Amino acid sequence: MDSNHLMRTYQRLPVSFVRGRGCHLWDEQGKEYLDAISGVGVTSLGHAHPDIAEAIYAQAKTLIHTSNLVGIDWQARLGERLCAISGMDKAFFCNSGCEANETAIKLARLHARERGITEPLIVVMENSFHGRTLATLAASGNPKVQAGFEPLVQGFVRAPFGDIKALRQLASQAPDIVAILVEPVQGEGGVHPAPPGYLAALRSLCDQNDWLLMLDEVQTGIGRTGRWFAHQHERILPDVMTLAKALGNGVPIGACLAVGKAAALFAPGSHGSTFGGNPLACRAACTVLDIIERDDLVVRAAELGIAMQQAFTSRLAGKYGIHTIRGCGLMIGIELQRPCAGLMESALLDERVLINITRNSTIRLLPALITTDDEAEEIVERVCRSTLGWLQEPLGADIQ
Repeated sequence: MDSNHLMRTYQRLPVSFVRGRGCHLWDEQGKEYLDAISGVGVTSLGHAHPDIAEAIYAQAKTLIHTSNLVGIDWQARLGERLCAISGMDKAFFCNSGCEANETAIKLARLHARERGITEPLIVVMENSFHGRTLATLAASGNPKVQAGFEPLVQGFVRAPFGDIKALRQLASQAPDIVAILVEPVQGEGGVHPAPPGYLAALRSLCDQNDWLLMLDEVQTGIGRTGRWFAHQHERILPDVMTLAKALGNGVPIGACLAVGKAAALFAPGSHGSTFGGNPLACRAACTVLDIIERDDLVVRAAELGIAMQQAFTSRLAGKYGIHTIRGCGLMIGIELQRPCAGLMESALLDERVLINITRNSTIRLLPALITTDDEAEEIVERVCRSTLGWLQEPLGADIQ
């Protein structure tokens, strides 16, 4: 594979996959691997799912694109489905998670205008990640991804994740706050679930101050945490919610959902997307929802997530170099006591399991919702074997 003509935006692992089925991938030499990250939370129904492939084929030979100048039946169907399972009122469709978050930020700015606030602030969290466009980059709490792109977009104020007292103090000090943007589980930030009661407290704080509660569920949504959406663990309803990743199982699609006053902020011309909500992507997403409902995969994610976290705890807790094991549903983080970026390549080449490292020292696992018990056991076995072996190696290049 010749990648000399590609911009150097990725530090790629030394393998190229040419075929997939379920939780399994095959490289150019025919070697088989276990995928424990689902394309970073995207292929939650596995690779080459036959029902999704059939839906894509049927739609591709019928109609792929028309533009949003006309009605799109599959877009209307998907909006109705998502609003039904979420309790939201309206949906806007785009192509990615960062586009969905850009949409949310624009809604917050319009909400500010309705309130007569000319220099609005959106509260975002330390250690967060919301995308790589200029606005979502500024909203993210990761200096590494912001480096070199200054001056950053203004209008964001940062708070510690999970600290409701700090937010109450901000409320008393900054009258121009109009919204909070937060991930229910910080995925890129190292798989940190919000503390129990935190989202409910945010909902109350937003109600008291006329702020929009905007939840970035790009990674946590569509069943990943054992609920359709992670905020449903606390039985709250946000004003705005963003989705992407697993919604299309690999077909690019993002969505921004809104309810109540937030759902009425856009007017024709306020926002748009050339490709967003096209028939192909929306039919694929509708098929994803069909499969998850038919196969009861939200419940499966909850049950399998508990089992896998217990298995990792049994194998790794208290072992040399292991800091903590945490997660929510099939979002699992194993934090080590030392940087371990090289563990991705080691696990891939030695154990043939695809994992991801976030924040230098946390193994992030996002297994597919269709993972069988045997496959889950094999993922645990390979990840534990690779991790414990890595921790026996001397400190090296991973120390920055």
